[in-house]
Amino acid sequence: MAFRSILISGTDTGVGKTTVACGLAAAFRTQDWRVGVFKPAETGCSGGPGGTLRPADALRLRFFSECRLDVTTICPYALPEPLAPLVAAERNGTRIDLDTLARCYQTIVSDHDITLIEGAGGLLVPLTTALTFADLAACLDVAVLVVVGSRLGAINHALLTMRYAHLAGLDVLGYVVNFLSEEMDLPARTNTEVLTAWLGPPIGVVPFLGDIELSDAGRARLAEVFSTTVDLNRLLIPAK
Repeated sequence: MAFRSILISGTDTGVGKTTVACGLAAAFRTQDWRVGVFKPAETGCSGGPGGTLRPADALRLRFFSECRLDVTTICPYALPEPLAPLVAAERNGTRIDLDTLARCYQTIVSDHDITLIEGAGGLLVPLTTALTFADLAACLDVAVLVVVGSRLGAINHALLTMRYAHLAGLDVLGYVVNFLSEEMDLPARTNTEVLTAWLGPPIGVVPFLGDIELSDAGRARLAEVFSTTVDLNRLLIPAK
């Protein structure tokens, strides 16, 4: 069975998109779904074997989803500087091409039941001079899940992101609140209640998880947490 692909976007950088994407992938695998993962562009990549760049987030997605495709298909653009993809690509002498992204995406989708796409930053982060992640979601006709990092400023960022996504005509599945620290300061204790009043209840509230090992035990831990804290059924939408 094929389900709608999901772009996992965020209200900002550092809100836990990779953790949420990896957790959802691990949880879906326990339901025996074949999970594809796609990271269109990753910046801030360090050097790997033979002078290649190592897209760490894409490799984590590949591990937790058990996706067997080559990492160059999962992440066609690995860039060295930790900047917006457009800027990082220009400074690297690289041109991000929509047709290339679409070909990689179709390769992934064709062999999996559900595909999770991890963005960079938020919906309006530019990939090219004419293409944001919101535009990419529209071009690929995928649904959107917003990750809200529960910290001071999260309410404004979440409302802006969700309202823009709806105005842009995107298919918004909802949002996930992700805790970024063990310490529950006042914003962390109150954000979910306020967001629920303005946006309706979240699809999930994910506790602070700390470091997740790239191991079978780490995958099992993520799967258990996300199976119990996220309403996975709300994300399994039959493909059009």
